[in-house]
Amino acid sequence: MAENKTKATENSVDDYIAAIADDARRQDCEVLIQLMSKATKQPAVMWGDSIVGFGNYHYRYESGREGDICLVGFSSRKGDISLYGLFAAARHAELVANLGKSKSGKGCLYIRRLSEIDLQVLETLINEAADSKDKSRC
Repeated sequence: MAENKTKATENSVDDYIAAIADDARRQDCEVLIQLMSKATKQPAVMWGDSIVGFGNYHYRYESGREGDICLVGFSSRKGDISLYGLFAAARHAELVANLGKSKSGKGCLYIRRLSEIDLQVLETLINEAADSKDKSRC
């Protein structure tokens, strides 16, 4: 079975954040670190080269494939910030509908700026997703 490409690394979260050229984007990412760290009670850790993740979640699919990934995380991409793991929240559809300007992908949520969304709704979404995954560990 193939090994997961995205794993926790020893890379520096501070270096990753410092390398974000846009001041507003860098500040948004710092806020996300605070929200996700608070929700998971875990420090920020780099997963691969570009995902800032919090906590660890072991998953197992019906196919037998299994692995580890962060409970929740984010990545500053070219156009948006990708948020990972949030669809684990039972009320994710309702919360995303009330979030503000965002897009949903297969497994992640995309936002451009925190100023375009409701931070309280995002915090609830992060908390519920982290709590849901934490309780459902394999």
